[in-house]
Amino acid sequence: MIILDAKETAAALPWFALVEALREGFINGCAAPTRHHHEFAIPDEAAGTLLLMPAWMEGEFLGVKQVLVIPENAKRGLSAVSASYQLSSAKTGELLAIIDGAVLTHRRTAAASALASSYLSRANSEHLLMLGTGGLAPNLIEAHCAVRPISTLSIWGRNVERSEKLAQQLRQSGLCVNVVTDLQAAAQHADIISSATLSEEPLICGDWIVPGTHVDLVGAFKPTMRESDDELIRKASVFVDTTDGALQEAGDIIQAIQSGAFSAKYIQSDLFALTGGEHRG
Repeated sequence: MIILDAKETAAALPWFALVEALREGFINGCAAPTRHHHEFAIPDEAAGTLLLMPAWMEGEFLGVKQVLVIPENAKRGLSAVSASYQLSSAKTGELLAIIDGAVLTHRRTAAASALASSYLSRANSEHLLMLGTGGLAPNLIEAHCAVRPISTLSIWGRNVERSEKLAQQLRQSGLCVNVVTDLQAAAQHADIISSATLSEEPLICGDWIVPGTHVDLVGAFKPTMRESDDELIRKASVFVDTTDGALQEAGDIIQAIQSGAFSAKYIQSDLFALTGGEHRG
């Protein structure tokens, strides 16, 4: 049995190779039941969420990822997401590997966003706006930079100190990085907007978005969560795959449908990405 810690997991999943592996995986498919959501109480703070995600390839491999989302971990200086992944033989049941699930989750999620961007964003996109400063943020930034010639990065977060800390870390990569507090102005100048927050109120307004801007919504994994307003959903090209539970989980889409701003008639892909008017269709 192989055991991969965080560092080893990251080293085994370089961005470009991972994006291409996901591209092939989405094309070929596998058995992937809708993930299980279970909320659990935490005394004196917001509830946590347990996610269980099984998937398998017949006669080859079977994996189960366990993810715990603790919204108030930021107050403890910890990531909101922790996880583990167990890989077994789908033929014999033999346990083959235990993998650091937090790193695997961050890299797979970010690579899926980058894969969507490779189809939906403009090839010459240079300015990335990142909403959120949690553990997923640097992964999303690196992944987007792997598929587009990003030279300028803007970071917005509710906690300016955390935004500055992330910016300082990323400046070492050679990017031009700035922390922004005026989200509307930043959104109007970005080629790609990536949002990874636990917000329950819209952060990005459709009226701000310039045609051709690619909007990558990563948060809002529960019906009560939301990162965009109705106008953005209405204006965007929205692709929904009902087979993986998007219409039960994706808060941005669910709330837009409930308000009548959007009709779930586009059933094509599970690349959860929204993009501005230039790509509408």
